[in-house]
Amino acid sequence: MNDTHITVVGNVVDTPRRNRLSTGSVTNFRLASTARRFDGEAKDFVDGATLWIDVACWGELGGNVAHSVSKGDPVIVQGTIATDSWETDAGRRSAAKIKATSVGLNLARGWAEFHRPSRNTSPAELVPPEVGEPGDPGESPLGDLANRSTDYQDDSATLHGESADDLAAAQALEPAR
Repeated sequence: MNDTHITVVGNVVDTPRRNRLSTGSVTNFRLASTARRFDGEAKDFVDGATLWIDVACWGELGGNVAHSVSKGDPVIVQGTIATDSWETDAGRRSAAKIKATSVGLNLARGWAEFHRPSRNTSPAELVPPEVGEPGDPGESPLGDLANRSTDYQDDSATLHGESADDLAAAQALEPAR
């Protein structure tokens, strides 16, 4: 059987709900993705149709989503799409649903920190660290990230300056394709 793989970029429109079932645990949320296009007459971008779709995140992914994603967050969801069908008093109903294989925050719309659990820690045991509010007087907008990262320099310089010699050396180390 061929699965239909899909990637959807959009916003979470409700609070993710974690449910424990006999077959495992699942976290469900609804996603909205609105198309945008440039209108030549108006010389501006306009909204197109909105795709509303349910997302199911099983197992460890579901636990991580429940701890990391909130209503309103911009996300990128990848998985397989299928149609769920059920019976109601009004007759047979159906809706498309994504069984997610990965969910990530859309970093084109903001920044985040990633926390990897240790092998013996379940996602339910994770407690996110306290983070100061950006904009506190005397605090970097990146919080303590600037102190922990070796790449970030709090000035106008670039993160890594590369010369033509550095690039040529790196290319020489790459295997031929």
